This record gives sequence, C-alpha cells and structure tokens, in this order.
Amino acid sequence: MKRIETIKKIVDAGVVAVVRADSKETALKIVDALKKGGVLAIEITMTVPNAVEIIKEISEKHEDVILGAGTVLDSETARACILAGATYIISPHLNADVVKMCNRYRVAVMPGIMTVKEAVEAMELGSEILKIFPGGAFGPTIIKDFKGPLPHSNLMPTGGVDLTNAHEWIRNGAVALGVGSAMTKGAQTGDYENVTETAKQFMAIVKKTREEMKKK
Repeated sequence: MKRIETIKKIVDAGVVAVVRADSKETALKIVDALKKGGVLAIEITMTVPNAVEIIKEISEKHEDVILGAGTVLDSETARACILAGATYIISPHLNADVVKMCNRYRVAVMPGIMTVKEAVEAMELGSEILKIFPGGAFGPTIIKDFKGPLPHSNLMPTGGVDLTNAHEWIRNGAVALGVGSAMTKGAQTGDYENVTETAKQFMAIVKKTREEMKKK
C-alpha cells in the first residue's frame, strides 16, 4: 500500500524537485528552502556527493518529505537508496533490473523514456509513472503525442520544465512535473529565499492550471 500512497502523494503534489548540489550542506539547505515553498516531493540525485547518506538523513529528520532518489543507473544503487529511506526511484533511462528491484521492495519507480516502445516496456514491467526525459528535447506537446496511443499512461516530464511552460505541460496531461535548476538555481549563489519563492510559484501554477481544467 505504501507504494500506491507514494504515487498518489506525488500526483497530488504535482511537482517533484530535482536536487543537484556540489555538497551535502548545500543539498540540505535546498531541501529546507523547498519545504518552505510548499514543495514536499523531493528527489536527491546520485550526482550529489554522499547522496545515499543525505537520503538517510532526510528520511530520519523530515517525515513530511516525499523522498526519492534520482539518476539511479543500476539495481545496486536502487537497493542502497531504498534501504536508506527513499520511497521512490527515478532513472534517466529504462533499466529493467532497476524496475524489478523496486518491484521486489514494493517501492515506486519512474524510469526515463523517450519512445512509445520504451513507454510500453516500462508499463509492462510495472512502472506507474513514466519520466519523459529530456523533456526539453520535445516540448509540452509530446505529452499529447504519447497519450494518443497510450491514453492510460501517467507521464512526468523532467528537463526543460520552467515557469513559462509549466502550465502547458499540465494542460497537455502531465500528472506531475520534474523540476531541477529552474527551481533551485538560486542555491548556486546562496540565495535560498529565491529557491523558496520559485517553489511557491511552481506550486501555484500547477494548482491554478488544474483548477482551470476542472472547470472545462
């Protein structure tokens, strides 16, 4: 049931923050800033130094965070992240062994896909949400294109999602948005208030767009 609950929380949240940083200290500050901005679905990428250790610390200190691990390239890393406290695993590509490992532990998994063939294979393996990556290579209309033959697919774009097009991704059918530097770039200069403010803006756009869609 926890796996299903995690998926529901991510979809309800509508935004998954992709955290990349050059140190543990910076990553933890970004997490705090995102929480203040209302973003609770947070993905710690494996490119962050001591990423697994960071996941463990966040899972122990921030029970309200919907915590995931990103840029997971193999099943061994997936298992380490799950044991550290990650409640979902995200990959930039489709790796059957990663998906099977997550299935074994009943943890949500979101593999990266770029083609309909990969999308179908990912769903056949049991993936509930598919990560459209890199989203910037396609643009928001790719969601409609995928949903033509696969209307039952749950798609989350990552890469190329920003404040100017977030509403388009949602309108085209994205169940959530994966947002990285467009939300966290303020951290590069130590401006964590900017991270908080940008997080608030993304959350507001998703909420407003969903409300508008319900009225139609």
